[in-house]
Amino acid sequence: MENVIPELDSISRKLMSMDRPKKPKMLVVDDEPDNLDLLYRTFRRDFQVLRAESGVRALEVLASEGEVAVIISDQRMPEMKGTEFLSRTVPQFPNTMRIILTGFTDVEDLVEAINSGQVYKYITKPWDPNELKAVVQRAAETYELLKQRTEELHRAQAQTALLYTIVQVSRESSGTEEILTPLAEAFGKNFDADGCILQLVQGTSLLATQGTYGKTQGVENWLAKDPLAAEAIASSSMQVSVNVAADSALAEVEHYAATGTQAHLIIPITHDDRVLAVLSLQWKQPCRLREDELTSIHLSAQLVALALICTHNVQAVG
Repeated sequence: MENVIPELDSISRKLMSMDRPKKPKMLVVDDEPDNLDLLYRTFRRDFQVLRAESGVRALEVLASEGEVAVIISDQRMPEMKGTEFLSRTVPQFPNTMRIILTGFTDVEDLVEAINSGQVYKYITKPWDPNELKAVVQRAAETYELLKQRTEELHRAQAQTALLYTIVQVSRESSGTEEILTPLAEAFGKNFDADGCILQLVQGTSLLATQGTYGKTQGVENWLAKDPLAAEAIASSSMQVSVNVAADSALAEVEHYAATGTQAHLIIPITHDDRVLAVLSLQWKQPCRLREDELTSIHLSAQLVALALICTHNVQAVG
């Protein structure tokens, strides 16, 4: 995608450098240890393979490890049949691809599971390794496509909600100070930040007027001592550190270590080449924002500038 905002080029490159591909997760479930070992050896090069000897144990593994791309489960197991186990994974992990291994003809269970979307494919025992690999490869590709589309839908919904909040807050508020905290909360939640600060600026100085959001607790405001904030105000351009521990300019800055901040994105809110405020998004883990999210933040920041101008004018008239 071509950048519509030139200043996002370098930030996008920084973020892309953080996105190293990882092996997708796979869970194999079989009550026969030899089969588990065979499946593990077959797929360990291309997947992070998790193993479970029963449906009950497999549910525990999923509760601990989270979503996996593919599940391969034997059908005939003690305590819980494969189709029953797989059906229990659907509500929490709808995008996961499920493959059943069966060594006998149990048409009714298989047809029901496949028709209800609980099973992607079934493979008969003894299986052909090449056939199984091909099925798993297609399943993994389907999973990635479904995951991508789901994430795109969620992003679109979240961004629409953010834009609605900006407009609604500016309409309902009678003064600039009233909109800062609701907007900080909206940005923080939308981009899953651990902390967010929206603070007014006059000239090149931060004012005391601010709004804050913390995911789990209050947020300490140290922007007056932050080199990224100073640069954002001076240059009127977005600044980011995607991994503070690896950033020589910030690694020794006291407040980053004190607050556990591992990534910091700060956006100047500008109007007519004047910085009105800064928006600070902080994470306890290295940053994973995508280019489209950066663009969304930038465009949303422009709406915040309009909201600040409008509420300031309303307040002045009042």
